[in-house]
Amino acid sequence: MCREEKWRAIPIKKYLKSVKPFTIIIVSLLIFVSVLSTVIFAAQNTQNEASKLYAVISINGEEVDRFLLTENEKNQLITYYPAPGKYNIIEIDGERIRNKEDNSPRKIAVRTGWIQDSGQTILNLPHRLDIEIVSDNPEEAEIDVLSQ
Repeated sequence: MCREEKWRAIPIKKYLKSVKPFTIIIVSLLIFVSVLSTVIFAAQNTQNEASKLYAVISINGEEVDRFLLTENEKNQLITYYPAPGKYNIIEIDGERIRNKEDNSPRKIAVRTGWIQDSGQTILNLPHRLDIEIVSDNPEEAEIDVLSQ
């Protein structure tokens, strides 16, 4: 017997006769649910993209600056001095923001990296500096309040 004959494909008609109707219904239902969830997820993302995102910078719990994060925004470096002898260099690059450099002991805020989605935060506890991404969409704000 030749190897090619041994591993020959099963004819589709023979395979379909062995499949039970309930199996076809289950597989069809699973495919439908996966396509539907993909469509819903895509629709929600397009709605979220329509809202404006802001980076709110707070020192000691008080808002000191608010920046609109837009794609066509040029790269900016801003230095904050939250206390004598302490500094934070914040970089804004279009739709994202980060704490580029500071003189805190562990540099946790620097290692956090870029943030760009609503609800993301960068905290620098030794300097009491907070960078938070907020949305102007009230629906997203409600979700953030519930998660706190």
